[in-house]
Amino acid sequence: MAKALITGASGGIGLELARIFAREHYDVVLVARNQTRLEEIAGELRSDHHEAVDVIAKDLSLPDAVADIKRRVGHVDVLVNNAGFGLYGKFADFSAEDDLNLMHLNMDALVLLTQAFLPAMIQAGSGRILNVASTAAFQPGPLMALYYASKAFVLHFSEAIANELEGTGVTVTTLCPGPTETGFQARAAMEESRLMKIGMMSAKAVAEAGYRGLMAGKTIVIPGMRNRLTAQSVRFAPRKLVTKIARKIQEKVH
Repeated sequence: MAKALITGASGGIGLELARIFAREHYDVVLVARNQTRLEEIAGELRSDHHEAVDVIAKDLSLPDAVADIKRRVGHVDVLVNNAGFGLYGKFADFSAEDDLNLMHLNMDALVLLTQAFLPAMIQAGSGRILNVASTAAFQPGPLMALYYASKAFVLHFSEAIANELEGTGVTVTTLCPGPTETGFQARAAMEESRLMKIGMMSAKAVAEAGYRGLMAGKTIVIPGMRNRLTAQSVRFAPRKLVTKIARKIQEKVH
């Protein structure tokens, strides 16, 4: 039976992806920090789809987290790097601890998990990796400077290794959703920003688009026509203007 490991699986896009993989008859391994929530989800998936579901309650920002997951899981056929969070506000107002936690989770854990599971995929001649970035990856993001930069890292890293893996049987897909109905906004304290007022896609719709793109071997998936147009339009505008517009959209509505 094929096995999929999904990080950030306790809610939002990660949870919907877990449901999809279980529906498609994958054994799934769910990774997030909240053991109780993971057990609830595992019970739902076992009941609905009768597939094997394992849970690993782990803070991926901790130094030994990835090595422990690799020891416990072994080989996977699909790796979904979905875990991540954002910080809303001016960069100078955050502590070094806040910054490091974001970088460790959004970038370091993604790289280390990919590094941990990729060699066996290459050896087997098959495997799929889905890295969840954002339309934030396509431009700078004042008031969420580090988050936007982290997602640009995810996109560029993923595109590069996708190229390196051509001909190996292993594909890397980057999912770049726009605003999505998840718990992300509350954690980032940005519910009142203009970005959240212009409409959001459901996490289920984003996850379905990501799954289809992953199975098709696409390198980049941007769900929603408006999101695709926004991501493409920044290529043709002056960078300073793009940054100013991003700042305006990020600001809270008073």
